[in-house]
Amino acid sequence: MFTNLRHLFRSLPALALALVAIPAFAQEADRYTAVSNTAMSVTGDVWMDDFSIRFESGESLAFSDLVADNFRVDGKRVPASVYRVEDPADPELENGNQLCGAGDVTYVANWAAGDGMSAIAVFTGKRPPKSSDEMCALYTYEDPQ
Repeated sequence: MFTNLRHLFRSLPALALALVAIPAFAQEADRYTAVSNTAMSVTGDVWMDDFSIRFESGESLAFSDLVADNFRVDGKRVPASVYRVEDPADPELENGNQLCGAGDVTYVANWAAGDGMSAIAVFTGKRPPKSSDEMCALYTYEDPQ
């Protein structure tokens, strides 16, 4: 019995180190709080990072790559992240609403939309979108805290 306890106490520092290292590998996506009527009624809050977007309903879209770091909004070029969706889809989300409603979402763009706000737009085209004119839906969120 004492040898098992001795072995346990010798293993504790290694176990503690492993537990401390886990958060470095398991980063959580940023939570964006829905503020526009469309965001509240369709997506709810979303969690987004460079790899995917997850909706309040639990549905998600994975990204295959970042295709642009800027974008045109109302004719002005702004810093943005434009992602290609790995497996295009138009998931059913809150209240039976679909993310786009006009076909499978192929691209997702995210940019600053003013003081403490972010915009997330979705697109159905085959080519990366160049501007917000091409979107099928726009959602506005409070930035992550």
